[in-house]
Amino acid sequence: MRPPPGSSGIIYGMHQAADPVKRGSGPALESMLHLAAEREASDVHLVPGYPVTFRVHGRLEQHGAVLDHFATKAMIESILPERLKGRLDSARNFDFSLSVDHQGRPCRFRANVYVAQENWCACLRRVPNDIPSFDWMGFPEALASRLIAHTNGLVIITGITGSGKSTTLAGLVNLLNERGECRIITVEEPIEYVHKKTAGTVITQREVGRDVDSFYDGLKYGLRQDPDVILVGEIRDRETAQMALSAAETGHLILTTLHTRDAKGAITRLVDLFPHEAQDDVRAQLALSLRSVVSQHLLLPAKGEGKRVLALEILHANQPVRVGIKFGKIESIESAIQTGRRDGMMTLDDDLQRLLTAGQITPETARKFAKDPDGIS
Repeated sequence: MRPPPGSSGIIYGMHQAADPVKRGSGPALESMLHLAAEREASDVHLVPGYPVTFRVHGRLEQHGAVLDHFATKAMIESILPERLKGRLDSARNFDFSLSVDHQGRPCRFRANVYVAQENWCACLRRVPNDIPSFDWMGFPEALASRLIAHTNGLVIITGITGSGKSTTLAGLVNLLNERGECRIITVEEPIEYVHKKTAGTVITQREVGRDVDSFYDGLKYGLRQDPDVILVGEIRDRETAQMALSAAETGHLILTTLHTRDAKGAITRLVDLFPHEAQDDVRAQLALSLRSVVSQHLLLPAKGEGKRVLALEILHANQPVRVGIKFGKIESIESAIQTGRRDGMMTLDDDLQRLLTAGQITPETARKFAKDPDGIS
């Protein structure tokens, strides 16, 4: 998609052309977005009191002069889609996507605009045009194949913000798309990777706030659209969690994310979305419908430069895991991961040790993220 003549060169979402950027604010921001692409930055931060700040391979880099409230607000207003202008003061948070034409190709960003201490701020995450390969991610393709081989149930990708969860989900959907004969629905906020049309597969991608009001609504109505697989960008509330569990029980494969630090944390997080009196029933339901949880961490590489290194913790719902979930014995789930190597499970510490032995991360990084630092050698 090309910008219209005389416009700023910034395009919103997948379909809408941008309004011209305000003089004196947009060009400066647009040049920073081009620089972010050249520096291979994953994120661009606009915060009053700081220069424009990039995150490049996990490290922060500052560029230009310190921003004040007015400069930051002007830059943010220049990228807000028309439908969102005038609403930030009441909503205080917005998510949307935008694109700049960089070296003849669109360079896409996922933007979160927010208010902090009455100042407008923004974080723009760069989204690659092409879905990275599993080899580039460091994600085992055999594991990816196992996750999408389920005909029903719940698969959760978990990790902190910026740990590559959305990229992993995009890779899983891309693999399903390539293999064909699958009806896939995604509900995302916002849409990041746009999947190509493939013979034998039908994909519809819906964006929260543009195409549908919420993840819950996208999932609820998605069940009426003949899906085989539904990707729910994130489970944040009880209603979405309940709908996802019900859909997983009734013959659909549900791919989703949660914000937790480890695999067992995804289970407790999901259960804790419900009132105490309902949690026994939820645990029983989850024990039947859960298929796998993959916890991700992106770590600094040993050389200190280049892309970050992916470390994983892998849980598959075998019988000991199901028993632990059903009866709320969370520590037994940790033990089941440790003893579940034959079932394809792996602890985070084992993967950290593997990466350390391969020279991909430093001992300091391995011990920093390990659950048992003394066990790292």
